[in-house]
Amino acid sequence: MSGFVGILVSDPWLQNQFTQVELRSLKSHVIDWCSVWFPNVYLTLQGHASARTGSNAKNSSAFLKAATTTLLHTISESEKASYVAHINNYLAQDDFLNRYLPIDPSTNDLFEIAKDGVLLCKLINVAVPGTIDERAINTKRVLNPWERNENHTLCLNSAKAIGCTVVNIGTQDFIEGRRHLVLGVISQIIKIQLLADLNLKNTPQLVELVDDSKDVEELMSLPPEKILLRWMNFQLKKAGYRKIVTNFSSDVKDGEAYAHLLNVLAPEHSNPSTLAAKDPLARAKLVLEHADRMGCKRYLTAKDIVEGSPNLNLAFVAHIFQHRNGLSTQTKQISFLETLPDDAQVSREERAFRLWMNSLGNSTYINNVFEDLRNGWVLLETLDKVSPGIVNWKIANKPPIKMPFKKVENCNQVVKIGKQLKFSLVNIAGNDIVQGNKKLILAYLWQLMRCTILQLLKNLRFHSHGKEITDADILEWANTKVSNSGSQSRMDSFKDKRLSDGIFFLELLSSVQPRAVNWSLVTKGRTDEEKKMNATYIISIARKLGCSIFLLPEDITEVNQKMILTLTASIMYWFLKHPVEDRPSGTSDSESGSQSETISNSTIDDSASESSIEENGNM
Repeated sequence: MSGFVGILVSDPWLQNQFTQVELRSLKSHVIDWCSVWFPNVYLTLQGHASARTGSNAKNSSAFLKAATTTLLHTISESEKASYVAHINNYLAQDDFLNRYLPIDPSTNDLFEIAKDGVLLCKLINVAVPGTIDERAINTKRVLNPWERNENHTLCLNSAKAIGCTVVNIGTQDFIEGRRHLVLGVISQIIKIQLLADLNLKNTPQLVELVDDSKDVEELMSLPPEKILLRWMNFQLKKAGYRKIVTNFSSDVKDGEAYAHLLNVLAPEHSNPSTLAAKDPLARAKLVLEHADRMGCKRYLTAKDIVEGSPNLNLAFVAHIFQHRNGLSTQTKQISFLETLPDDAQVSREERAFRLWMNSLGNSTYINNVFEDLRNGWVLLETLDKVSPGIVNWKIANKPPIKMPFKKVENCNQVVKIGKQLKFSLVNIAGNDIVQGNKKLILAYLWQLMRCTILQLLKNLRFHSHGKEITDADILEWANTKVSNSGSQSRMDSFKDKRLSDGIFFLELLSSVQPRAVNWSLVTKGRTDEEKKMNATYIISIARKLGCSIFLLPEDITEVNQKMILTLTASIMYWFLKHPVEDRPSGTSDSESGSQSETISNSTIDDSASESSIEENGNM
């Protein structure tokens, strides 16, 4: 269907009548219309044919029947009401959004308000403060299509940068208010906020859950949901509850685990009637009354508990943990943390590689690259996305993998493919990955990320005639763009310390899209605070253009060579991917008259983004 529509919109007459951006939007709407119209027409004709031939339903073709069912998407009204309450609570004081809040959960106002992108951008900043420089958000009362599209592009790229999975979600999904997709993104953002303290860095008291330093390292590698379950079972054991809670659905439906948990955390508010209640719904109501007396937000109803809503039960338990975790502040085990290495650089690189790999849509969500890559499977999936067909899946071992030698087999193939791609892998063997060697894993992932962007650039630079793109090519391109814009700035290398003030990258962004940077908001970059302000603005403007990047402001201010390269390459990729005619033009809105305030072109297609690396261009 998309191929047919592609031929249709390539008609020369249409090409002369519309811009490329308008044609892409037209193509998206035609495909959406055909996806509804064609199956219905087919099934109607099939019904007439069946009536004439006398064939029954058993003999009729199943062609397209599955497709028609996928057009219907339902949402949980309980989840919507819970998330609306969360938004009303956390964004009530926002200067821009307070005119729209509180949102009525019984209506679809949430999806209407989300259509301009501001709400979701603000919600991301509530979940992970500082992710988006709010100076980059378009916050006029009435936004034009470009400004609205920019906000959604900024939102999607920022959501990926905090760990959300947004594969196959595009700006058009938000603009059209596709409820199940919008609610899905909101759910992920709120979940990230609620689980933010489920780690040893933010809550060192969690070390009380383990017995020795070896267990501490294991605890650090667990995803937040698993740590929350371990904490819950730790508290339930204190209360004498003998069952083990393994999920936030069936194991908590009867309300007994909640009753014991709240009794041990807040015995002063306990009610003997809770455990004595025979009816699960009645017990669930008493549990929520107990939580109210503790001052905990509910996030769910008694019915949600009984029905075992996993998302809402997770939110409820996470909020209880935030409000009162019952862990000791004087525990001796905290001394274990002092013996663990604290390498901020390693931590930042691990974060960047983890978020990048998660954005590719692999089958397994990575919580810790040093643990979750040890069986080799996700690395093989990523390699296959970078270079389709390069993995020999016949000899690959799919998880769950119990035998250690099977993991080694996978990782040996990972190393072999790396050598095919000309990675520098001296003295690296598959077993090093299986053993979780941090230094070697980070070295491999960096080369894999770099290989990805260079391949993308090579594919776009048709005039290269098959020539490999090098770091030097990217450096030369950036300096040429800035020089051609009339600036004297340049970078001698990707570790040039002069880059720390951010001015060069702001000039680079302005050279590829003159309307992108509002120069009245740019600082001189002389103090550490000014440098950080420029760095956060650079990252948000790049994401607003459409660059999928995972670096932090510190990577710019400290001039992290690897992350500086990925930033520059991502801007270059955006520029080469989007012809000049695709970018809006117009007079400047900035008071200074030198640059415009906000408007730049969106780079996520109006239709849902594809999951392939080639479409995303993720860095």
